[in-house]
Amino acid sequence: MQTRISVVAICSIALLLSVEAVAAEADFPRAWDGHPDFNGIWQAIGTAHWDLEPHGPMAGPPAFGAIGAVPPGQGVVVGGSIPYQAWALEKRAENFTNRYTQDPETKCFLPGVPRFAYLPHPFQVIQGDRKIMLVSGFAAASRTIHMDKDDPESAPIDSWMGRSHGRWDGDTLVVESAGFNGESWFDRAGNFASWNLKVTERFTPLGANAIMYEATMEDDTVFTRPWSIRMPLYRRLESDIRILEFKCVEFAEEILYGHLRRNAEGE
Repeated sequence: MQTRISVVAICSIALLLSVEAVAAEADFPRAWDGHPDFNGIWQAIGTAHWDLEPHGPMAGPPAFGAIGAVPPGQGVVVGGSIPYQAWALEKRAENFTNRYTQDPETKCFLPGVPRFAYLPHPFQVIQGDRKIMLVSGFAAASRTIHMDKDDPESAPIDSWMGRSHGRWDGDTLVVESAGFNGESWFDRAGNFASWNLKVTERFTPLGANAIMYEATMEDDTVFTRPWSIRMPLYRRLESDIRILEFKCVEFAEEILYGHLRRNAEGE
């Protein structure tokens, strides 16, 4: 009898969650072709841009006090930790030690994928039937998701943002990306991948103003197996919200070019 009750309870919970998911998708705006309409400005809320993995609070450079400190975070990696190969774990530790000068974000380089989605900056989705654009103010970063082509590995050249191809799986937008240059980091903690990285993202409606964002990373050069992150993205609801340009190169000139400055002796 107890087993039967447990089975009934589990089935009831599963049915309730299924009904809630259907209701959430029903509330989401629809495009002219019936697919979810992701047009709008979205932003992640959390600590993923500091560290994808669970982490405690941490001091930053002493001169910056609490402003430069890292707040604690529960992490967004499914299962808790990134499955690095032994050599890559050492490289990640090296990246962490040098994060204030070597993080590509510090140098105003393009963020790569999936970091684009959870930078502490909003991004805009401009949705068409053949192409979907994602645009951020940070470093003028943008992505084109090709809905009319099939092979993300056909990128003509490796780049920071790679090449992205999308398709619909019911109400979920599935985006496969490859063709990366291997220079990007996933966060400020030094988590990284190589040029061999392949990313599969899933954008699923959670309600009228939220999307569940999931990304699975595959790179057998760096990791022992594929791994995933999961977090919500929220629609910015301000009536006058817009993407503002954050041209940060001028703020990175000292880090990038300071060593080229002549000293007092003119050398």
